[in-house]
Amino acid sequence: MNAQAENKKIIFSGVQPTGVITLGNYLGAIKNWTKLQDDYNCLFCVVDMHSITVRQDPALLRKRARDLLTMYIAAGLDPEKNIMYYQSHVSAHAELSWILNCFTYMGELSRMTQFKEKSAKNGANINSGLFTYPVLMAADILLYQTDLVPVGHDQKQHLELAREIGTRFNNIYGDVFTIPEPYIAKVGAKIMSLQEPTKKMSKSDENPNGYISLLDDINVIKNKIKRAVTDSDREVTYSEHKPGVKNLIDIYACITGESIESCVDRFTGKGYGELKLEVAEAVVEELRPVQERFKDLQKNKDYIDQIVKKNGETANYLATKTLRKVQKKVGFPVRIR
Repeated sequence: MNAQAENKKIIFSGVQPTGVITLGNYLGAIKNWTKLQDDYNCLFCVVDMHSITVRQDPALLRKRARDLLTMYIAAGLDPEKNIMYYQSHVSAHAELSWILNCFTYMGELSRMTQFKEKSAKNGANINSGLFTYPVLMAADILLYQTDLVPVGHDQKQHLELAREIGTRFNNIYGDVFTIPEPYIAKVGAKIMSLQEPTKKMSKSDENPNGYISLLDDINVIKNKIKRAVTDSDREVTYSEHKPGVKNLIDIYACITGESIESCVDRFTGKGYGELKLEVAEAVVEELRPVQERFKDLQKNKDYIDQIVKKNGETANYLATKTLRKVQKKVGFPVRIR
């Protein structure tokens, strides 16, 4: 993508390269991104810097980061239209994060719901990076003068903080940052666990039957959906009181593009067995070409390396423009060229 493409709004988003890439990541984020790439200037980051708030195996993190970037392309994101890059390859993320730390209050960070939840799970490793994680996220977004951020409901609090930090900085130094707005898809913003449908589908789920990996074998996918938790009354209705059935309908609607109303009409009078069978077939037909494309791309090392290099350079160029402006505003000495 040209670093200064035509005047379109800018979208930024990213996924952590930890664990497997799930159907929830795909339907909640990546599939929706493919619908945005013609109408917006998009940056889709592999947020590997965020990943190390939890201890990672270095070799595995590198592999998963590359697999994730490869999956972006396999899923339909065009590297000529979008900037897809590793967060760690653009040092401006860390540099801006430090500056923004100095404009963020302890009380704001201590109220972050995800910090409370992750602290409860990682009692032996409650590090300062986990606490200041939302500031790095704010830097990610503000660095590219982002207009819109596709967010699920669990990330809205972090985006609100990014808006608050950006506004605070602008109020002190003038119009430096674009203040981003949330972009929330109408359907599929939150795909739930197949085994605990009141919880979000997660790649860190200890029960592998709770999530579908994008690279799961076709028969494994069918069996996981067949075993999905529903309820005992056998009636297909779309209701918060029937989260398992609702989740299956959401998955079907996301994949087919049908409205929820149309999906409910389709399955009215049918049993859960038929619902699960049709959802499984839809998921398999959606993921089969993605898996084939992923395997082909994995074999083409030079092509992926070229994308990593080219997109990383473009991201660096855009990020540095904002960073230099911020550095000047706060009083850092101008660099001599």
